[in-house]
Amino acid sequence: MACSHGKVLLAAAVCAAGLFIVNPGVAAADPVISSGQPLANTVAADGSKLTSFTVVDPRTIEMSVHSAAMNRDVPVRVQRPADTSQPRPALYLLDGENRRQVTDGMQFLSDKNVNVVIPTGGENAYWTDWRNPDPKLGVNKWATFLSRELPPIINSALGTNGRNAAAGISRTGTAALQLAAENPGLYKAVAVYSGCADTGDPLGQAIVRASMMEYGQGDADNMWGPPLDPEWAAKDVTQHPESLRGVDMFISNGSGLPGRYDTLANPYFNNDVMKLADQIVVGGALEGAINLCAHKLQASLAAANIPATFDFRPNGTHAWSYWQDDFKTSWPVLAHGLGL
Repeated sequence: MACSHGKVLLAAAVCAAGLFIVNPGVAAADPVISSGQPLANTVAADGSKLTSFTVVDPRTIEMSVHSAAMNRDVPVRVQRPADTSQPRPALYLLDGENRRQVTDGMQFLSDKNVNVVIPTGGENAYWTDWRNPDPKLGVNKWATFLSRELPPIINSALGTNGRNAAAGISRTGTAALQLAAENPGLYKAVAVYSGCADTGDPLGQAIVRASMMEYGQGDADNMWGPPLDPEWAAKDVTQHPESLRGVDMFISNGSGLPGRYDTLANPYFNNDVMKLADQIVVGGALEGAINLCAHKLQASLAAANIPATFDFRPNGTHAWSYWQDDFKTSWPVLAHGLGL
């Protein structure tokens, strides 16, 4: 907006500073973005700290947080709320940069009053604390990072109101439920898209191990121990439903049968018939198994009289196109938990 001569001195000073005057009711400039600095720089109890902070654009910040538990720097991307005139909650998206790159989720959230926090690095390690260092993945203390190291740094740097929610796809959905169960009060809402929480069951454990071999390339025995180790059952929220009482939950998945996005009309396949066939066969079988996991979770929560929202699609494979739709469907549940 151009500034004209002859205005009052205050307006002239604002012009000289390169700022702009907003009309009543319009949000003021974001103090974090405009200063290029965190509001405060808290060091977590174990010494974890913010090591870099960069404003990418008028809504986006890239930061790096040093995890003392893992002795590594973890990249974290943040989309600021639409209105920063007061402290806002934080939504942790646990899928790493994949969600931002292959879905329109960030655009969908652009008019929402929430800090969208996207840590990257632990999605292929189930965002959990591993029992042993892994030859390929190193030291993994991701649950510690997400529960005790990152939140106080985010809260102080961005001036949040301390209310959190978490959402995850597939293996990161499993992690979201476990993190909520193990840290009462940390997350007020959780959304899970095609995730299997039933880690204590042979089928659920097989899904975790297959996912680890395919994506993480780590040895799942280093995570929660060998197949009969009791830690697998300890991580299984279907066996401990009471730990999720008070959390707003949204759980969705397809049946595994081909659906609307499992055709060559989907640009994702780029007319590659073999890629489509793999999605239908492998993605369909995986989603079918996850469907069984999700129904077991539903029965467990119902038996404990714990409310949750389940959206079981009659078809659909294990694919981003479905999760993009599911994320939008889940927003009212997440928003309720976030107090929006």
